[in-house]
Amino acid sequence: MSLATNFCQTIDVDSERLSLEQIEKNIIKKYRKELWSKFTKAIRDFELIQEGDRVAVAISGGKDSVLMAKLFQVFHKYSDIKFDVEYIVMDPGYHKDIRKLLEENCEYLQIPIKIFDTDVFEVADKISSDYPCYMCAKMRRGALYNIATSLNCNKLSLGHHYDDVIETVMLNVLYAGSYKTMMPKVRSAHFENIELIRPMYYIREDSVIKYTKNAGLNMLNCACMVAAKKTGSKRYEIKNLIQEMKKTNPLVEKSIFSSTKNVYMDCVLGYNNNGKKFSFLEEY
Repeated sequence: MSLATNFCQTIDVDSERLSLEQIEKNIIKKYRKELWSKFTKAIRDFELIQEGDRVAVAISGGKDSVLMAKLFQVFHKYSDIKFDVEYIVMDPGYHKDIRKLLEENCEYLQIPIKIFDTDVFEVADKISSDYPCYMCAKMRRGALYNIATSLNCNKLSLGHHYDDVIETVMLNVLYAGSYKTMMPKVRSAHFENIELIRPMYYIREDSVIKYTKNAGLNMLNCACMVAAKKTGSKRYEIKNLIQEMKKTNPLVEKSIFSSTKNVYMDCVLGYNNNGKKFSFLEEY
């Protein structure tokens, strides 16, 4: 199946669409504990936004990135930190219905997007047709960095959330034989003076879904059947595994997240630092 074969699977909504005023009010009031407080806490804890920053907020059209963009709008409006924002959409070759849905949602939320057309799906499929997902992800990230750089941004913001963080830990442990997770911010190795940030680091996925339904948003769930069937399957396995573990340990998610901050270096056989491997025997 070609990577360019897309489908438009959406999240069902619970309510009629709200006014823009109510949407923004709900972020600060109704969902303050679940969304707003966690968004601003991540920005403070990890020093994600500084005075004079110019942030490229990447919107894929999914629930996470669209909510992140709205959170950024509200934060930009009320924050004491003076910074600039560009809301960017990198179209890798979406089906026209997916593109239309993305544009309609951003118009409804009054997010002033700039769309950049690319042929990422098509090229990734040609280069690696048997398993194009890794190549596609790499190319999409590179395209976003290029766009951010062209707009003179020094930060690129992605919509990964708390659940992505803990699932990545488990994916690496169980499938890659390594211990690592998504970091809240990362300096680009290939693009000078630009940093990737994840301000939704503390926000739970179920909170995103709840807010999206309440706002009456018909959100894009996935844009590529190849990703859904291949790459996505392992992440869904991990999601299901964590849910099963919760039945006997309700705090398992918190424990996985906390483990990323409590690594005992004198109790591991080896580790990597800046590309160099170390063994416990070196300091034994």
